[in-house]
Amino acid sequence: MIFSNEAIFSDDQAITADAASTNIIDMGVAADLGKGVPMPILVQVTEAFNNLTSLKVTLQVDDNASFSSAKDVQSATMVLADLTQGAQFPFNYVPQGTDERYWRLNYDVTGTAPTTGKVVAGLTMGNQSNNI
Repeated sequence: MIFSNEAIFSDDQAITADAASTNIIDMGVAADLGKGVPMPILVQVTEAFNNLTSLKVTLQVDDNASFSSAKDVQSATMVLADLTQGAQFPFNYVPQGTDERYWRLNYDVTGTAPTTGKVVAGLTMGNQSNNI
């Protein structure tokens, strides 16, 4: 997969509690980019998680960078047993409804706060599909 620095939500971000992605993507103008050519999105575990019950990742959009009125457009949840290094959340493409200027991911931890666990996430040119 190929990432652009301008399209990364999380770059090896440690998730130890509920948190937003370290980066916000500014699309410049509000437009529903999910309606056009499929835009791959990748959320991948780079360090295995411990302690938690599950982790929910939500793609959010908003008309302002403070996300005071964030809209959830897609989410996926994985349980601890599946949160191993290399695991990918079941996001394929940016969905329709991503119609506001600012985009981010929100990480929601269920259960005990993890002391290990990191993710990389962003928009890609194409996601690797051979499980390597």
